[in-house]
Amino acid sequence: MTVRFTRMKDGSREEYDYLDRQERIFNEGLPDRIIGALRELAVSFGGHRVTRLEHSLQAATRALRDGRDEEYVVMTLVHDVGDNLAPYTHSELVGALLRPFVRPQLTWIARHHGVFQQCYYANLPAAARNARDRFRDAPWFDDCAEFCELYDQESFDPRYEALTLEAFEPALRRVFAEPRYLQKEAMAG
Repeated sequence: MTVRFTRMKDGSREEYDYLDRQERIFNEGLPDRIIGALRELAVSFGGHRVTRLEHSLQAATRALRDGRDEEYVVMTLVHDVGDNLAPYTHSELVGALLRPFVRPQLTWIARHHGVFQQCYYANLPAAARNARDRFRDAPWFDDCAEFCELYDQESFDPRYEALTLEAFEPALRRVFAEPRYLQKEAMAG
């Protein structure tokens, strides 16, 4: 079945109810699409000693071994999943992806980690390396700086024994099972 309308304003309630059901079915596949996007990081741009996928697995493994909670570990796992589609704004993309599924603190970390990482880029001018300073008064500034220090910038070691993507799948599926935080946000205002 497909809807009859060709302009949204002409759709009936029944047609929109049908589309809502189709969207819910499609959204159930989101974890599979995220896992696919993570796998694609194995063939991302070169130059590092590990692939972007291995980097993500190392970072998530470190977070897990440090006792971080499941939302934190999954955020860490997917923090660079936008690299292939949004190479200039991957942090913003992953922040939008995560926002319905993880607490606001983690969404903020993911959304801003790109600018925070610039402090490690030796080839950037001082102004760019210090770009994160504009967020100095933000409540999660220290959390993002810690994420970058402990997990993001640290995870490019070809000798580090990271867990496999399959090891993280159950947690990823649980976190992306329900948009808990978006519903609260919508009800609040």
